[in-house]
Formats: sequence, structure tokens, C-alpha cells
Amino acid sequence: MDQRQLLALQLASWQRARTLARLIREAENLWHVDVRDLRRLGALELDQLLHEVPPGLRPRVNRWLKGYRAATRLS
Repeated sequence: MDQRQLLALQLASWQRARTLARLIREAENLWHVDVRDLRRLGALELDQLLHEVPPGLRPRVNRWLKGYRAATRLS
């Protein structure tokens, strides 16, 4: 694998981690709305996202979540 392909793979991984962290943060934000249906939707979306994060990407997503000051952390 040449340098360009390696860089492209690293960039794709970085972008995926950032995107997942942003989606988790947005789902968390729904918890602060006083409408029950929105809270339930936020909980469902957050649960779905947590199951979609691949184990190998979790440390990187956690770094983004920390930077976004999100309450969720992946184990």
C-alpha cells in the first residue's frame, strides 16, 4: 500500500469517528427537550448509534465525544 492510500484510509477513519461522535452528541441534545416523544426518539437514536460504532473505532470516537463535551463514553 502506498503512502497516498494509507493517508486516505487514515482520513476516512478520522472522518467516520468524528461523524459518529457528532451524531451521538446530537442525540444527547434531544434529552434536554421537555417533550417526551423527542426524549424517547433521542434515546432510541443514541442506542442505535452506540451499537453501530465498531470496537476498533471507539477510542477515537471517545476522544471526539470528550472534545464535544458529550456525556456519553463508549466502553
